[in-house]
Amino acid sequence: MKLLMVCLGNICRSPLAEGIMQHLADGQGLDWQVDSAGTGSWHVGEGPDRRSVRAARNHGIDISRQVCRQFRRKDFRDFDHIFVMDKYNFSDVLAMAPDEEAAAKVKLLLGDREVPDPYYDDSQFEPVFVLIELGCKEIVKQLSPDS
Repeated sequence: MKLLMVCLGNICRSPLAEGIMQHLADGQGLDWQVDSAGTGSWHVGEGPDRRSVRAARNHGIDISRQVCRQFRRKDFRDFDHIFVMDKYNFSDVLAMAPDEEAAAKVKLLLGDREVPDPYYDDSQFEPVFVLIELGCKEIVKQLSPDS
């Protein structure tokens, strides 16, 4: 199964979600491939924000080798599920969907809640990590073959 995590710049939330989800899937022995992207292009080619790298490292997850990229229309074809962090990302991604089948792949990571953007507040990276981890654990439960 292939999962894509999407936020605005692909430097804070979606790299964390990619790292957490891949870590959980690997720990469960699931053959999942996880990637991340941003709806904006500001950070293409860069690594994740140092504060996200640190938050992940504090939990034994290394996201330092990820490279930021922009969401592209072909992601609808390449991924089984697309999880976005907030309603703006949701709208932006849906606007690119070529059809209803593609649009049905897009969901908020936390179901009906948003993952806040920690970019402007250093103290929010740890709480955001915890929120994303909870969302990822729920998705693993829902999508794993044993559920």
